[in-house]
Amino acid sequence: MPEGPELHLAICYINTVCAGLIFSGKVEKSEVSRNPEVLFESNAYLISATSRGKEIKLTLTPLKEEKNTFKLTSVAELSIHAHLRFYTKESPHPALCFMDFRRPCVMLEYEKFRENVLRNLSDKAFNKPICEALLNQKFFNGIGDYLRAEILYRLKIPPFEKARTVLEALQHRKQVRRSVRSALLSHIIMCMAWIGDLCKQ
Repeated sequence: MPEGPELHLAICYINTVCAGLIFSGKVEKSEVSRNPEVLFESNAYLISATSRGKEIKLTLTPLKEEKNTFKLTSVAELSIHAHLRFYTKESPHPALCFMDFRRPCVMLEYEKFRENVLRNLSDKAFNKPICEALLNQKFFNGIGDYLRAEILYRLKIPPFEKARTVLEALQHRKQVRRSVRSALLSHIIMCMAWIGDLCKQ
C-alpha cells in the first residue's frame, strides 16, 4: 500500500494535470472495480487533490456551487473540527465554520500529531507491540511498512516492545530529552521528509 511520500507525489500529479480542466457528467467505475459507487454528477466541475498520511482526498467542485463544506453554527455547538471560524456581530455570535474531520498530518502538523498520540496512550491500540501500533492509521497516519522498519532500526527499538512503554517517555519531554526513545515521533517526521525529498529528485 502506498505511504505518505508516494501519495504526496500522486496528488502533485493530479493537481498538475487537472489544473484548468473542466470535467462533466457522472463518475464511472470499471466493470471489475470493487469500490463503492460515487454518487456524483455535475455538468461542470473541477478536480483537486490533497493527501494526509495514507489517505488521498479528491475534491470535486461544481462550478455552480451545489454544496459546500461550511456550516453555520452557534458558539455552544462549535466542533473541535471547526478549524476556520468566522463570527458574526449578532449575539450570541453564530459562526460560519469550515469543517475538517481529517486526522493530524505527520509531516505538516507535528504538534497536533504528537498531542493526539500522547492524549490517547490509554487506548487499547497501544497494548500492541510498537511494530504493530505504528501501522495504526488512526494515530500514525502515513506510516507504513518501510517507514516503520526504518524508524525502529534507526532508534534501536525492539519491534515487539509494547507501544505504550516506548511512547510513555514522550510525556516527560524535559526529563528524557536525551533518551533515544523520546525522539521517536520526531524521527518519524525526519524519515518522511527525507523520503519525500528523495521522491522529488
